[in-house]
Amino acid sequence: MYKPPGYSIGGPNQVCRLLKSLYGLKQASRQWYSKLSLSLIAFGFTQSKADYSLFTKVAGTSFLALLVYVDDIIVTGNCSSSIASLKTFLHKQFQIKDLGCLRYFLGLKVARSSTGIHLCQRKYALDILVDSGTLASKPLKLPLEQNFKLSKTSGVPLLDPNTYRRLIGRLLYLTITRPDICYPVQILSQYMDTPTTTHLAIAHQILRYIKSAPG
Repeated sequence: MYKPPGYSIGGPNQVCRLLKSLYGLKQASRQWYSKLSLSLIAFGFTQSKADYSLFTKVAGTSFLALLVYVDDIIVTGNCSSSIASLKTFLHKQFQIKDLGCLRYFLGLKVARSSTGIHLCQRKYALDILVDSGTLASKPLKLPLEQNFKLSKTSGVPLLDPNTYRRLIGRLLYLTITRPDICYPVQILSQYMDTPTTTHLAIAHQILRYIKSAPG
């Protein structure tokens, strides 16, 4: 590490020896992502413009896709030799640890069978119920009543809107495998700026519906 400006102790050609963990630095994630993306592009990957954490590589009939989340990486493709060469390249650059076939990633459980790949967020859904205190509540058959109308003036404004915003954010992520709650969650997400007690009550109704079938 180069010495910070204004730090005059030591000789002009000396550098600092890093003792703190990489994850303790504010610049760590940006520097890590920059090095990783440049390395992948040099290896022949193309960065997606729709999702900057997605990299793809096409070489003849071979196709590789790589998805990054902080320092967790998913690799898939239609050519096992190409995947093996990518792993070798990444290991030389970063000393990676191969965890084998994908089983669990960011709240998504991945199960394989002869018919295909099954995605499930059961554990993630149960964690939401536990954190919100609705695990012991009575389940509902429907997430939202038919022709239900909601407005910004419904109910009393919440003293701490962050709780509501965090809950809706987690529900939005749950819609990856739960399209049945997409409509009510999208409605509630429109009131993130000034949520009220009524909005929170409707969110808890959705949680009670999720409890009826968390998987």
